[in-house]
Amino acid sequence: MSVNALTFRRLPQLPVWVINLALTAILAGLWPLGRVLEHQLNPYFLQILILVGINIMLAVSLNLVNGITGQFSLGHAGFMAVGAYAAGVLLRHYQPQGWEIPLVMLGVLCLGGVLAALAGLVVGIPTLRLQGDYLAIATLGFGEIINVVIINTESVGSFYVGGSAGLHGIPIHANFFWTFGAALICIVCVWRLAYSNKGKAFAAIREDEIAAGAMGVNTTYYKVAAFAIGAFFAGVAGGVSATWFGNLDPESFRFMRSIEIVAMVVLGGSGSITGAILAAVVLTWLPEQLRAVQEWRLVIYALVLILMMIFRPAGLLGNRELWPIPGRRRPGPSPTADPDSRQRMMA
Repeated sequence: MSVNALTFRRLPQLPVWVINLALTAILAGLWPLGRVLEHQLNPYFLQILILVGINIMLAVSLNLVNGITGQFSLGHAGFMAVGAYAAGVLLRHYQPQGWEIPLVMLGVLCLGGVLAALAGLVVGIPTLRLQGDYLAIATLGFGEIINVVIINTESVGSFYVGGSAGLHGIPIHANFFWTFGAALICIVCVWRLAYSNKGKAFAAIREDEIAAGAMGVNTTYYKVAAFAIGAFFAGVAGGVSATWFGNLDPESFRFMRSIEIVAMVVLGGSGSITGAILAAVVLTWLPEQLRAVQEWRLVIYALVLILMMIFRPAGLLGNRELWPIPGRRRPGPSPTADPDSRQRMMA
């Protein structure tokens, strides 16, 4: 064996119960932290913070489809619209009060996510046999179909939808806790899925779908699963958005909204979950900071993206994460290498 040959050694990892306990503590801590921020933080900055949380959910969920599984979807705004209108219509109709609010909020967010996931299945089963540009065009068309349906629907039975005028008067119950609680659950679910045994099937499809199928991976099943899971969290993000702003405009879920989400995935690095989070923060914060130069804002924003693609085409993190992945292997010294080289590599 060559002296430069490498073996692999595992990184130490925490017990699962320790990680779950820490995540539960973080989730519980979001409530008092949110109460403090709502009283101490300027409403403008609080709104930016909420937008960051919503965009994190959208970017991480789309990253499962576009980055981790290697597909190209341009219909994520359509799934967001399904969740937003489902939550908004139900809350406006029932107007929960008092102790009912948290239970109803949890119910409508989950229902919005489930309906968006069903929409993902509807579009996923017939279209995910397509690849590349053909898949992108099919998902783009699906997003536009959802928008047209919303614009032409005034009501469904006794439930008012609003049609082209939009849906107004939605009770505002979302806050810091609901936004970042949902974002945390989204990140944890996608992370654990991506770095599990099932995640290897997603990665295999991304690298070479034909080879993955030849090795026995049910490529259509995993592609549809990625699409449905991503759509679910897009629907939840839409529900949070609806119950934070209190108004819905069909024009907010057009093609350009999908492009914004795709830009976050590409900028962060396709396949990197922490990269998608960083890009969501940057692309939410940057336009707000450029409001002082209103007439040049979109020009500067576009130049930043162009320069990023020229000098860092793989995105901020590429397909890596900010920290080593527990259980993932990294190069280590070969047993046949000389002792000095082994000591240097162990250092």
